Order: sequence, then structure tokens, then C-alpha cells
Amino acid sequence: MVKMMTFNSFAEFYPYYLSEHQNTVCRRLHFVGTTVVIALILAAFFTRQWWFLALTPIAGYSFAWVGHFAFENNRPATFKHPWYSFLGDWKMFFDMLTRKIEW
Repeated sequence: MVKMMTFNSFAEFYPYYLSEHQNTVCRRLHFVGTTVVIALILAAFFTRQWWFLALTPIAGYSFAWVGHFAFENNRPATFKHPWYSFLGDWKMFFDMLTRKIEW
């Protein structure tokens, strides 16, 4: 039986999160997925077409999961740490945007 890792804070979790995203293509797919999520939220707001919001989980997770299963060859952290993983995706997005993490 595999023991699930536990984290006391997001600060403890984030280095683990990054270790699960070492493949450049995987990170780029996460970035694209998050960008599409932002675009869908903005489109919903500006057009008042709220159904766009229903597409955000599909857009976000589909790009990320392709990155994990096809390139990183691991299971997404979302399955065991959904909240920290959600936060980690946004932090990694901003870290990539500000060039703190390599593209």
C-alpha cells in the first residue's frame, strides 16, 4: 500500500508540485490551459455568456492531464491534493509568466 504524502502548508507542497512538473512540455501545456481558462472567464464576463464558465474545468484539466499522462508520465497531483494542486497551477503560471520558472 502506498502512503499518501501529507503537507502542512502550501509552502511545503509547492516544491513537491514543481517536482511533478519537470517536463517542459507538461509545464507549457499547464500554462496554455490556464491561459484558456482566463480567456473563458473574460469572455463570459464581457459577453455575459455565462455558459463559458462551464468550459473552464475542461480547458484547464484537459491540457494539464495530457501533459502529465503523455509527457511527464505521472498522475496529476489533483487526484491526491486537489486544493493545493489548484493553487500550485496558478502559482506555477505566474512563476512562468514572470520567468521565475523556465519555459
